[in-house]
Amino acid sequence: MKTYRYNEKPLEVHGIPHFEEHGKLQRLSDEVLEKLPHLKFVGTRCGGARICFRTNSPKFTVKMEFETLGFDIGLSIYHCQSACVYIGQRQNARYAGLVIPQNYEQKVTEKTFEKSNEMEDIVIWIPRNEIMADITVSVEDDAVVEAPTPYKYPPMLYYGSSITECGCASKVSNGYTSMITMHLDVDHYNLGFSGSARGEIEIADYINTIPMSIFVLDYDHNAPDPEHLRKTHEPFFRRIREKNPDLPIIIMSRPDFEYDVLSAERREIIKTTYNNAVAAGDKNVYFIDGQQFFGEVDRTFCTNDCCHPNDLGFYRMTAVVEPVVKKILEERYGE
Repeated sequence: MKTYRYNEKPLEVHGIPHFEEHGKLQRLSDEVLEKLPHLKFVGTRCGGARICFRTNSPKFTVKMEFETLGFDIGLSIYHCQSACVYIGQRQNARYAGLVIPQNYEQKVTEKTFEKSNEMEDIVIWIPRNEIMADITVSVEDDAVVEAPTPYKYPPMLYYGSSITECGCASKVSNGYTSMITMHLDVDHYNLGFSGSARGEIEIADYINTIPMSIFVLDYDHNAPDPEHLRKTHEPFFRRIREKNPDLPIIIMSRPDFEYDVLSAERREIIKTTYNNAVAAGDKNVYFIDGQQFFGEVDRTFCTNDCCHPNDLGFYRMTAVVEPVVKKILEERYGE
């Protein structure tokens, strides 16, 4: 067998801003982490990140090592500490299973997958909850390994809460951000920070350093109260817009509308940002009302804890957000 580390070509890491420059498995830069130390843990882990390549090897082994070990009462080991592996053309890829530890105390784990000897794309979705120490891929000695098929569309970027970060889907590829990437073959960055997305202007400045095709602003949940949201939401939007005058920006409110008496007030604050932008002549801003995400029927089955969507909730979120994203991408880049 021959082995490649995550940072060795022809493997490619997607979903980590500026990875080509710093080569680290972390979503926020060291500079931002110094300015905002409360993001040290969530900003260093890799929600939404993927390792991509092509190979004709009939067997390949994925091995990963965690730097941290953490138990999350809201998520199973299938989501927290497991990598999801998909094989084949991305929009029709087959789910091959998880690289899953046997318990919450296991720092190193690996799994071997089998496939045909045809050249096929492989996507490994990195675990959400842990800081990664290392990831390797081993293939048979005579196998060909190539760079992955390029994504059809350039990366879009999501900023928001634990819901943005795919909690509490059963596995990381079942979040709405992940499903949109697979359905539309659009690359993405997931800057969802569980409990920690508060609209800090330093994050907006960091986001402005990242090339993106669409920006999704979705931190309703992590603003501690409506007043904080009122003070930060429109300034955050304006900071992004100043540096990206033509960037499509989607503004969203929370999905679990009926579980918080302040949801309507918070939605109006968010919608005011949108209305003010439209009134100022902004032609590239979109508003999605989170109350519609769970649909009209069986809404009660869409959340685990009256807050985070489960797989059904994320699937329904995807059904609402994806058409908006699809329309924007096709208008900007063609079908």
